[in-house]
Amino acid sequence: MFENKTENEARAEILELVKEYCDKFHAKKEYREGDRISYASRVYDSAEMTNLVDSSLEFWLTSGRYTDEFEKNFAKYLGVRYCSLVNSGSSANLVAFMTLTSPLLGDRRVKRGDEVITVACGFPTTVTPVIQYGAVPVFVDVTIPQYNIDVTQLEAALSDKTKAVMIAHTLGNPFDLGAVKAFCEKHNLWLVEDNCDALGSRYTINGEEKLTGTVGDIGTSSFYPPHHMTMGEGGAVYTDNPVLNKIIRSFRDWGRDCVCPSGHDNLCGHRFDKQYGELPLGFDHKYVYSHFGYNLKATDMQAAIGCAQLEKFPSFVERRRHNFDRLKAALSDVSDKLILPEACPDSRPSWFGFLMTCREGVDRKKVVEYIEGHNVQTRALFAGNLTKHPCFDEMRASGEGFRVVGDLSVTDRIMNNTFWVGVYPGMTDEMIDYMAKIIKEAVAQ
Repeated sequence: MFENKTENEARAEILELVKEYCDKFHAKKEYREGDRISYASRVYDSAEMTNLVDSSLEFWLTSGRYTDEFEKNFAKYLGVRYCSLVNSGSSANLVAFMTLTSPLLGDRRVKRGDEVITVACGFPTTVTPVIQYGAVPVFVDVTIPQYNIDVTQLEAALSDKTKAVMIAHTLGNPFDLGAVKAFCEKHNLWLVEDNCDALGSRYTINGEEKLTGTVGDIGTSSFYPPHHMTMGEGGAVYTDNPVLNKIIRSFRDWGRDCVCPSGHDNLCGHRFDKQYGELPLGFDHKYVYSHFGYNLKATDMQAAIGCAQLEKFPSFVERRRHNFDRLKAALSDVSDKLILPEACPDSRPSWFGFLMTCREGVDRKKVVEYIEGHNVQTRALFAGNLTKHPCFDEMRASGEGFRVVGDLSVTDRIMNNTFWVGVYPGMTDEMIDYMAKIIKEAVAQ
C-alpha cells in the first residue's frame, strides 16, 4: 500500500482515511424525543481523531510536541505564564496542594497540622490531598442558589494555623472571588482555585474581567470526558508565579530538581559541577530530587486530542450558556417548586450543569426517579456533605483530622434536596425543551 511513498505521504494517506472513517462512523445521530439524554458527553469530530492517530504514528507515547503545543496554547488562552499538563484533574489538585508544602516557600509553606479552608459540598479530590498530607481541612458552609462558599464565614474559619484556601467553582458558577481573594491577601494565605468544573467562566475583579483559575495563586483543570473539554483523561495546573511553577514541575516529574525536559540533557550547562544536599560534588543533576514527587505526566496522545479541543473551546462555552439560559427560562414557571440556580455577581459562568433544589413539600427522590424514568440523566452535587461519607468514619469517631465551622446546614440541605442536569454543548434546543418538559411533569406529581 505504501510502496514508493515517503513517510510523510504515507502518514497523510492514513490521516485522510481516519478522517473519512470518523465522518462516516462517528457522526452524531439525530436526536429523537425520548432518546436518553446524558448529563454530559464528548463533543468531537475528525480533528481530534486525526490528531490522536498522528501522535500514535510517531509512537513517542510520553509527553512530546503535542504536549508542548497544548501547554503553550492553553496558557495563552488563560492569560497565564505557566501551564503544566498532568494525567487528570485529581492529579492537578494533588500537585497544586503539594506545591504549597515545598520548603522553597519558607514560612509560607503548608506543614502537617496546618489548616486549609474549603467546603464539604463538592468533589472529594479538592480535599483529599490536604488530608493525605496530614494538613487539616476546615469546612465552611455554602449558599443557595449559588452553591459556593459562604464568604461571611471566612473570618470565623481563620486560625493561627491557617495557610491556604482551596475551593472549587461549583458547576461553572464562580465563587465570590473578590471576597475570597481579599481575605487571602489580608491574611497572607495561598489561594488555589479548583477550576475543573468551570473552565471558560469569567469573573470581574478590580475592574478587570479574568478567567476563573487565574485569580488565585494556582488554578487546576480537568479534561475527563464529561468536562468542558476532554482528552479522555487529563488535567492541568497553571500559575503566574515562577517559583510555584518550578515546584509544580518538580512534583509532577518525580520530584526532581532538574528542569530539563524529557529527552534533553544539560540545558543549564551545570549538570556535573554542583553540590546538592549531602550528595558528592558533581552528582548528575538529572537525578537530584528536591521533593518527594510523582510521575503525573499525560501522554502526547492525550495532548493531541486537547489541541484539537482547544480550538473549538470558545464555541463550547457559548453553547453551554445558551443551553443554560434556555432551560432556566423554560423552568421559570416552576420556581415555586424548585430553587433555580443564579450566577455569582460580577461573573459570566461557563456552566457545567443546571442545579435545582427542591422546595419544602417537593420530594427529591420522587422527582429524580420520574426524570430518570423518562430518559434524562441526573446527578447529585457530588459528595453532598463529604464529612458524612465512610472515608470520614475514623476521623468523625476520633474527632480529629478536620474542623467544621458552624453546622453545615445548607450543605446538608443540598445533600438532601438538590440535583442537577446537564447543559453540555452537544445538546440541541429540542433536548433542552424535552428536559424542561419532564422536569415540570416531575414536580407536578
